[in-house]
Amino acid sequence: MQWEGISEFVYVAENESFTLASKKMAISTAQVSRQISALEKRLNIKLFYRTTRKVSLTEEGRVFYQHCRSVLDGLDAAERAITNLQSKPQGKIKLTASVTYGEQHILPLVNDFMQLYSDIEVSAYLSNRKIDLVEDGYDLAIRLGKLSDSSMMAKKLGKRTNYVCASPVYLEKQGIPHSISELNKHSCLLGTLDYWHFTELNKEKSIRVSGRLRYNSGYSLTDAALKGLGIVQLPDYYVQQHLESGKLVSLLDNYRAPDEGIWAVYPQNRHLSPKIRLLVDYLADQLL
Repeated sequence: MQWEGISEFVYVAENESFTLASKKMAISTAQVSRQISALEKRLNIKLFYRTTRKVSLTEEGRVFYQHCRSVLDGLDAAERAITNLQSKPQGKIKLTASVTYGEQHILPLVNDFMQLYSDIEVSAYLSNRKIDLVEDGYDLAIRLGKLSDSSMMAKKLGKRTNYVCASPVYLEKQGIPHSISELNKHSCLLGTLDYWHFTELNKEKSIRVSGRLRYNSGYSLTDAALKGLGIVQLPDYYVQQHLESGKLVSLLDNYRAPDEGIWAVYPQNRHLSPKIRLLVDYLADQLL
């Protein structure tokens, strides 16, 4: 009883017409009208304003529509999930990731994944620009750091640590900073941002830094740091091997910002696709 009239209501709301709704549902206009009337009577509210030319939602109707749309979307997703469980993963996956992290970590894993599933095709585009997944038709994005788009589904794949470091040669000449306030006395190697992230007194803090060098390349900033040109803040996948070898020295560890997430981000209507679910789960298993 609770479901009667829901589909008719949503079709009328989206088409602003009883006639168009009946055509799309392949039932009579009279049947649509009867179902809507019965629904309004059961809810004891008026869902539509009706005139000879137009049908529009009342305020209560708009609220009811949002919930009904979500319910119907959920039913569609549930049906797709059951169907997908019975089918072999296949088809194309279009994904994007940042250039360096994509080259070093994501695409090698995608290559391994494709060896396991021969019926899946992958098209990857590496870019440091934030791409609109829906508008540009992407199934999946690998994003680093804090997420800003709450309309997307997301699964954490791993984490990254940002290190502040410099070469022993630079530190011997310029001294070792022991607090973040001392950074203004040093040559900082800048990326695309003018500030670095830290934690001080259990609070996250951004400090504006300056220097005579700015690159939009993590590799080039790492090279500059190795050659003693200044202090740099970079993710672990740029500097970890050099910290372990002693070519770079980690600084201000007590002020290090919390680790940042590495995320698989995808539109809501992709999250039950077997191929997307398999790839995301595979990446998570390898990166966590």
